[in-house]
Amino acid sequence: MTTWRRTDELSALAASSFDVVVIGAGMTGAGVALDAASRGLRVALIERGDLASGTSSKSSKMVHGGLRYLQQKEFRLVYENLRERQRLLLNAPYLVQPLPFLIPLFGSNGVASKAIVRGYATALRIYDLSGGWRIGHRYRRITREETLAHLPTLRTDRLVAGFLYYDAQGDDARVALTLAKTAKVKYRASVANYVSAADVVKDARGRVEAVVCRDELTKKKFTIATRSVVNATGVWADSIFTLTEHQPSRRITPAKGVHVSVARDRLPADVAAVLSVPNDRRSIFVVPFDDAPYTFVGTTDTAYSGPIDDPTCSPEDVAYLLATVNASTSSNLTTNDVTGVWAGLRPLLAPEKGKRIKERTADLSRRHRVTDSGDGVVHVTGGKWTTYRQMAEDAVDALKPYINDLAHVRTKTLRLYGVSAWRPTSELETHLYHRFGGDASTVLEMIQNDPSLGECPIAGQPYVGAEFIFSAREEMATSLVDLLTRRTRAHLHDARATLAAAPAIAQLVAPEMGWGDGDIATQVEAYRALVGHEFSAAGLAL
Repeated sequence: MTTWRRTDELSALAASSFDVVVIGAGMTGAGVALDAASRGLRVALIERGDLASGTSSKSSKMVHGGLRYLQQKEFRLVYENLRERQRLLLNAPYLVQPLPFLIPLFGSNGVASKAIVRGYATALRIYDLSGGWRIGHRYRRITREETLAHLPTLRTDRLVAGFLYYDAQGDDARVALTLAKTAKVKYRASVANYVSAADVVKDARGRVEAVVCRDELTKKKFTIATRSVVNATGVWADSIFTLTEHQPSRRITPAKGVHVSVARDRLPADVAAVLSVPNDRRSIFVVPFDDAPYTFVGTTDTAYSGPIDDPTCSPEDVAYLLATVNASTSSNLTTNDVTGVWAGLRPLLAPEKGKRIKERTADLSRRHRVTDSGDGVVHVTGGKWTTYRQMAEDAVDALKPYINDLAHVRTKTLRLYGVSAWRPTSELETHLYHRFGGDASTVLEMIQNDPSLGECPIAGQPYVGAEFIFSAREEMATSLVDLLTRRTRAHLHDARATLAAAPAIAQLVAPEMGWGDGDIATQVEAYRALVGHEFSAAGLAL
């Protein structure tokens, strides 16, 4: 295990010269940093906020091919998604696991529409043939009783049977964090959060020679010398286009996706389920969290024109999701059942110049695009987190005009940091293994030395005290918000319970973070403000 501290990374950024500076440490940017570093390049990865604090911590947590893309005849995209899904399962087995998906079949008088059944069967067969079979399971039709066993509150008056197929799920924020840590620990990349790109400096030929940065915590500026830049900022990509091209850019069309969490006993499910939205050509997912007794529901997919730094869940979003669940189940969910909310923005590619958006955002392509500006700046836009590795490979390949003898890609079979021969033998060990991989043994040793660190500070959640201390010490967390929203998923599970435990957690990590009493109060208040803002915007009471 290698200590990973932000102060050390900042010193390295200012004192070294790099082959490439990657701007944006979400899934794609972290993937670019790992791809480039594993090919032998000197890499700097910077992120204006926390690692994965944008879209990459606000997804549906699924690594999937995208069954609905078959309806859009995006066969190549589905094939690529399923190929990359399998690589993630092999390269990060402790972070990404297979997950069954249930499609309930409804009908009348015990009979489902033959056209609907035939349509699903055909789509699922194509899905498996496109690469879904590599997960080790093929789709199958299941009985009404088997369907109810997976999601017991389904409407029994109309339920006929179901289909079961397989995809995968993972903690998006921890996957991005692990990509960055792999680049740092295995390949000596320099990685720093809360560092923004203020300017890109070019030489007399108009080629990149440095990035002017600002430490967002101290507001101090410094310069990173570099031969090239990769813009991997997702929905913020237009700001970097504008920064480097000195003219307004409109290449990204943000689409908002919202999720809500409820207690598992209100919406019990041991698999993910696909539910059709009444009077809409969409479906939503019901997904059990793999690390806590909660179920989440999502996602919406709507055009977004608000401030991209602060997408929020609205009362209408909550109503849309709850109404969809209630139409297919007897759970009768209300706003009082909602324990957590999150909203993120998908960085969809804007239509080509001169064209207008005619489709719903749900119908816009999830493909990605790599653009070489010819000045040493490469932009990677669009895409989805399942295909982050392919996006990263394509972006690094585009650096060939600026990097002599660029080596071949290595990430197809590259095991991520934390993959080891160690395997858990108890419930606690299993929980820690799926979060830290091989580093779980270090967290367990902390508990052995101080058994009080094995206690769970948040009611109803599995996180133990040692996890928070480990993340504060070894995972570049800078605030209580970092710990509660991304190093763990406590905030997403149950924000109220997490808020109640926030003072105790802040006290616990204070020695590692160097916080005094005033700092602890400030950190707790910052988290309280976040919860209040999100719940108020969603029309939910604290």
